[in-house]
Amino acid sequence: MHLLNLGILAHVDAGKTSLTERLLHTAGVIEELGSVDAGSTTTDTLALERRRGITIKSAVVSFPLDGVTVNLIDTPGHPDFIAEVERVLGVLDGAILVVSAVEGVQAQTRVLMRTLRRLRIPTLVFVNKIDRRGALGDALLRRMARALAVPLVPMGRPAALGTRAARFLPGLGPQALDTLADQDDELLAAYLDGGVPHDRLHAALAARTRQGAVHPVYFGSAVTGAGLPELTEGIERLLPTADGDPDGPLSATVFKIERGPAGEKVAYARLFSGTLRIRDRVPFGTGPAEHPTGDGRTARRTPEDGPEERRTTDGRAPAPVGGHREEGRVTALTVFDRVLDERRESAGQGRIVKVWGLGGIRVGDALGLPATPRGHHFAPPTLETVVVPGPGTDGRSLHLALGRLAEQDPLIDVRHDERRRETSVSLYGEVQKEVIQATLADEYGLDVTFRETTTLCVERPAGTGHAVEFNKKDPNPFLATVGLRVDPAPAGSGVGFRLEVELGSMPYAFFKAVEDTVRETLGQGLYGWRVTDCTVTMSHAGYSPRQSHAHQRFDKSMSSTGHDFRGLTPLVLIEALRRAGSLVHEPLHRFRLQAPADTLGALLPVLARLGAVPETTATHAAHGVLEGIVPAARVHELGQRLPGLTRGEGELETAFDHYAPITRGTLPRRPRTDHNPLNRKEYLLNVTRRAGD
Repeated sequence: MHLLNLGILAHVDAGKTSLTERLLHTAGVIEELGSVDAGSTTTDTLALERRRGITIKSAVVSFPLDGVTVNLIDTPGHPDFIAEVERVLGVLDGAILVVSAVEGVQAQTRVLMRTLRRLRIPTLVFVNKIDRRGALGDALLRRMARALAVPLVPMGRPAALGTRAARFLPGLGPQALDTLADQDDELLAAYLDGGVPHDRLHAALAARTRQGAVHPVYFGSAVTGAGLPELTEGIERLLPTADGDPDGPLSATVFKIERGPAGEKVAYARLFSGTLRIRDRVPFGTGPAEHPTGDGRTARRTPEDGPEERRTTDGRAPAPVGGHREEGRVTALTVFDRVLDERRESAGQGRIVKVWGLGGIRVGDALGLPATPRGHHFAPPTLETVVVPGPGTDGRSLHLALGRLAEQDPLIDVRHDERRRETSVSLYGEVQKEVIQATLADEYGLDVTFRETTTLCVERPAGTGHAVEFNKKDPNPFLATVGLRVDPAPAGSGVGFRLEVELGSMPYAFFKAVEDTVRETLGQGLYGWRVTDCTVTMSHAGYSPRQSHAHQRFDKSMSSTGHDFRGLTPLVLIEALRRAGSLVHEPLHRFRLQAPADTLGALLPVLARLGAVPETTATHAAHGVLEGIVPAARVHELGQRLPGLTRGEGELETAFDHYAPITRGTLPRRPRTDHNPLNRKEYLLNVTRRAGD
């Protein structure tokens, strides 16, 4: 039987979880429909999800169609949990984007559709809630075409909108033919010649949908079941099923981590090729699993191999293999079958599995050979707050619990400041703060509050800087030579690491120590913010070979160790960054503000005081629409002031857009949590004391 891994995505409250319930009920998997309001849905299993009526964690269920088994992944709709959605995108064969027939296209709808298009994930659109008062049909379709700016193919039309008798009347109309003919020259020629056979039209629709080029639109109601037969038919006939070789090398991606009853890690993974079996020893991590031997075979890399001999287009070698790489034995395995997950001895390509036994596994890790990386698609968290332990809450227990939460969500960073004995977490929004508080109370018995939320900035190099310190030469107390050059890189490129030294000139472990320390050190730049969009090149390298006295053990006072390279690298890197200069960038959001036209005069001065820059202004009937850029730090204040300025009729949509340099006023600083390589004396005192303990 064919497999289809299908994601359901939507703006919050569009009815995504209710649609999941209806699909399961239509397929005969559940006997009674669960209710979001009653907290009885199949996929919202967390107590907090049931209380709040929102999806926080992605959930997987399975149901059969004729000839296709669907693994359905219900994702959060609230923007505070966008990281959960991002991880799911990498394992999908297709998606359903849910839009409310009443509220229409909303901020998150636009973000999701842009991302689905960029990744070319085949997507159906389901317009939900046609039975609700105020539901729109053709008018909404026109608005969707404008707001989403993608080719939409209506698969029929709704009738009796806004009533319990609302239904969907299937049938491809002229708009479908026009949209498909615009993209298919042969279809256009047949159309101009006098007509296109029905079968050929459907074949063209299926082909273009599977390419992610067009998006069929269905209308219906998850509450009444209207439109669900047609939607399920579209899922089966228009979306591509999983492909891959079950006999090929193992390749899978981990998209979710949870903890079992005994605290053990359980990994959710999508198998792209190969077969996974109980008792298999499986390599996993973010580095390559194996490398060619030259005779057609492959061999697993080891540290003794030295750095991989790969070069960039400019002739310089990139970093040694990065990331982490481990191996573990699979002790248990389940696959999803209807609502339950069932124990199996093995699972083949296309399956979504839960895996036990891989203790060091992380979200984003590959099992076996890495799949094609898709990178990050959504904005990083731009807010931060300090977690304050309540009475009776142990600081160490809190730090451990927050670490457990962070391993489930790698975009949420946890920073611990040993000096101030404070722990901070990065966030997407205030709702996420409430969820963290409730989760710590419910699952760990920890009482916490939070300080005021602050904005997260980043640093980028202003130019090029180079620094080097040589082994056995003052003022370098470490048995290591490290030279590093910092160069700016294009926005959004992250951090790159390259070698410009002779390959094999040092043991692989020392190269790895330098690269890992570079990435760790760049977590706090000259002003304390994370440094990004730069390339760090290792220009000098040297070490003292292993030495020992006659008939005595290894003498590390005469021989380089990883500690020497980990200790020296921050001093060299920060000095190179100091010479390059660092620019602090703040996050900016793009906003869309709709309000009564006669209130725009009062709004514009307020926007100016908040640092917002309107870029376009339009008037539609009695309403005006402003679009532009606003600092992320002022979004919350803008939202609070909007009702009073617009008689309660203003609507504000915002989403992260980009980082921009701060050019006025005092540059914000972030307290450091490391040994402060900016102060050499303090740093060496801390590092040497720590080494001697």
